Amino acid sequence: MVRCRHNGLQESPLRQLTRQSVALSVCVASLWLGAVLAAGQQVEVDVRLVPSTSGQQILESDRGSFQHPVGPWEFYFTRAIYSGGRGRRWGPRWSTDYPKADLQFISILQRVTNLGVYEGQNAIRLNDPNLRRFPFLYALEVGSMTMTDEEVAGLRAYLIAGGFLLIDDFWGTWEWQNFEMEIRRVLPEYPIVDVPLEHPIFNMVYDIDEVVQVPAVNNAIYGGPTWERDGYVPETRAIFDEDGRMMVMINWNTDLGDAWEWADNPYYPLQFSTYAFQMGVNFVVYAMTH
Repeated sequence: MVRCRHNGLQESPLRQLTRQSVALSVCVASLWLGAVLAAGQQVEVDVRLVPSTSGQQILESDRGSFQHPVGPWEFYFTRAIYSGGRGRRWGPRWSTDYPKADLQFISILQRVTNLGVYEGQNAIRLNDPNLRRFPFLYALEVGSMTMTDEEVAGLRAYLIAGGFLLIDDFWGTWEWQNFEMEIRRVLPEYPIVDVPLEHPIFNMVYDIDEVVQVPAVNNAIYGGPTWERDGYVPETRAIFDEDGRMMVMINWNTDLGDAWEWADNPYYPLQFSTYAFQMGVNFVVYAMTH
């Protein structure tokens, strides 16, 4: 059962205007995805999108920040461009599922909130001075990231200033150790802690009562195992500042991005795509209201 939430949490003055904009319609609009679930239908997304990067190569010459949009938008779904993870056939690891996953998630976000959401992709390097324009940042495949010193400094300044980083799609012990080493360079003084289901982030718009392991697309469609490597159990962890503000939300041993990307495939399981969209909407609304 999907239930709307009204949370009596205190928010920063910088987020209050955005919260008011969201609150008027997000509860009613969120019933759309719940109705889809109840009807047993596939989650509808805008399929008039550019193809995934599985069909288009991103060259090393394109690794700089892309041209950033301008306009009166309240929210940009922003993807982090980071160093490391080279050697994949279709480009660096930061670009996995890009831009189709981002655009299809944006399509859902536009339907279930009344945020003024920019409808295009937005990728930015961690050392770009424009990074602070975008309070929400998504990074995936971080199991092989190797940030430069400039990227570490840029990401730290961003998070300390109030930014929110969502981590997704990395698996197993080795990739965790690499990510932990890298994020410790950014925030060495703050611990990484488990986030229980009782935390408000899991109940902002949709009530999440189970952390589901979302597998890679081929395993999801063909009924393979949901895990990769030794990542058998999905984990939700986070880094908070000294005031209790969540700076980094970490989804380990799961792949929300693949579910966003492949939700328009009639063979992709509804249970994974719906869960991934619900989690993503919760994360965005939480980040924009805290």
